[in-house]
Amino acid sequence: MSTHMSRVDFGRRVLVLRHRRIAVRLQWRSVVICAVLAITIACTAVLALMTGSYALGPGQVLAALTGRETGVVHEVVVEWRLPRVAAALVFGAALGVSGAVFQSLMRNPLADPGIVGFSQGSYTGALIVILVVNGTYVQLVGGALLGGMATAVAVYVLAYRRGVQGFRLIIVGIGVSAMLGSLNTWLILKADLDQAMSAAAWGAGSLNGVSWDQVVIGGACIAGLLLLAGMLSRPMRQMELGDDAAASQGVRVSPARLGLILVGVALTATVTAASGPIAFISLVAPQIGRRLARTAGITLAPAAFVGALLCLASDYLAQHVAPTPLPVGIITVVLGGGYLGYLLFTEARRRL
Repeated sequence: MSTHMSRVDFGRRVLVLRHRRIAVRLQWRSVVICAVLAITIACTAVLALMTGSYALGPGQVLAALTGRETGVVHEVVVEWRLPRVAAALVFGAALGVSGAVFQSLMRNPLADPGIVGFSQGSYTGALIVILVVNGTYVQLVGGALLGGMATAVAVYVLAYRRGVQGFRLIIVGIGVSAMLGSLNTWLILKADLDQAMSAAAWGAGSLNGVSWDQVVIGGACIAGLLLLAGMLSRPMRQMELGDDAAASQGVRVSPARLGLILVGVALTATVTAASGPIAFISLVAPQIGRRLARTAGITLAPAAFVGALLCLASDYLAQHVAPTPLPVGIITVVLGGGYLGYLLFTEARRRL
């Protein structure tokens, strides 16, 4: 009997050690992938700072960034181009983490703040500030946050039936998104021509005209929200196993889910207030990050790095693919639409 039990214990120890090795290997792979993505982001950022009507070399860009270059080169790099690059990186990372939060909570690769209505709610709040109040950027951030939070609360309450299930939340969110989309269209149609044109252009998602003030204010808000998302990442991963399994490990499921939803909505609303709704990055980035890191679930760091790279690369294409600069949202819709078609095709094949 003792020999049998010792063999069982030995087998369990072997399994535990094997699982630990796999976990450590996956963690190191995530670290390596994030490092590679960071290098790629740095190279893309330098390319974006070099390219334009006033072309520069990499040495001039690095000299301007380190303060060794003054005059016109410093103004072009630091004052004109760097705010846009910084905004693309910060906003892309925020959208990637927001998408990762919702896809993890709903255990669905198609979950996205835009699909479930939270982006539309932020857009509605910002539109009201633009068209009715004609407010400042700080008021715009407040309006987008209030609109996104109000939409999140409405969707959460409507989807609540002895708890919130991911599929029910998506269905309710799609309905609320359609209603808010109609409201946004009505607001633009009833506005003055100049206001309607600026609101419609901003609604496509654009980094044109982004200033350091917007980057600093939005970046400070996003940094705090990313810190909160990191603190909630452990219960988020545990809830991927199911509410009962998470509760058995001591997770307070409902407060943790509500907190994650509020953090995800706030990230989306902050980006929407600064640049308008940039579509599909929050849908695409978490899945690409998961596939690169080869993790079983959604992880926040790869999603943030992929989101930053996608937004920066899309904005670079938006500036140089056409004779006149395009809103970055147009490029992300094209790229994200193709990825969404691929994802729907693969999911359909997997279920057959």
